Amino acid sequence: MPTHRTGTREEWLAARLDLLKTEKELTRQSDEVARRRQELPWVRIDKDYRFETDEGSASLADLFRGRSQLLVYHFMFGPDYTAGCPACSAIADGFDGFVVHLANHDVTLSAVSRAPLAKLQAYKQRMGWTFPWASSHGSDFNFDFDVSFTEEQQREEGIEYNYVREAPFAEIPSRTTADGSATFAAMSGTDMATYTRERPGMSAFVLEDGVVYHAYSTYARGLDGLWGMYQWLDRAPQGRNETGVWWRRHDEYGQG
Repeated sequence: MPTHRTGTREEWLAARLDLLKTEKELTRQSDEVARRRQELPWVRIDKDYRFETDEGSASLADLFRGRSQLLVYHFMFGPDYTAGCPACSAIADGFDGFVVHLANHDVTLSAVSRAPLAKLQAYKQRMGWTFPWASSHGSDFNFDFDVSFTEEQQREEGIEYNYVREAPFAEIPSRTTADGSATFAAMSGTDMATYTRERPGMSAFVLEDGVVYHAYSTYARGLDGLWGMYQWLDRAPQGRNETGVWWRRHDEYGQG
């Protein structure tokens, strides 16, 4: 017997049409949120950030690759990681395919991480990705955009992430449990404290008259809409149906 409520086609259609009204309201609200994002004031960036890329040393303006808009995915891959964050890897699996479409619409999408370029290149080759990926190793970029933190911040002040200040690391009991962070830390070849000093996010920039401006940043659940896997699961009969960390890097399934 089915474990879920069943009904006739007529009952299904009536419920579906009622849901459609809510979905349309959500779409209209999403359009309004997008409009408000685009109305945020731009903040001029005067700091000379430097990155290492496949083409050599680059400025933030260079990351635009001749386009006027730049979307940066802040990929969790710290200098001490041996592999990229599995969650960020799942997100990257999704955006790798449409980078070319954005590039042909005046938008460059690039990942940026603190790991040295050689580590990023090796992992990118392993994953079979083609999107541009820059190393901010030695730069303040990740710190200034609130996706990387020092050990002192983590242990003494508490990290300020997603516009909220967390309790210092030593005061958070859950950090000692085998939660998602601990699992991902192990999968990234590091300890949980080191792993969680890097955080995911995305930032948008615009280049106008040779000046770079910061337009938008989002973190944590704000990335949900960019995680294509979950958009599909939200439409599956059982939804996300999660009881813990279930996904792996795409080349690790079937390894036990």
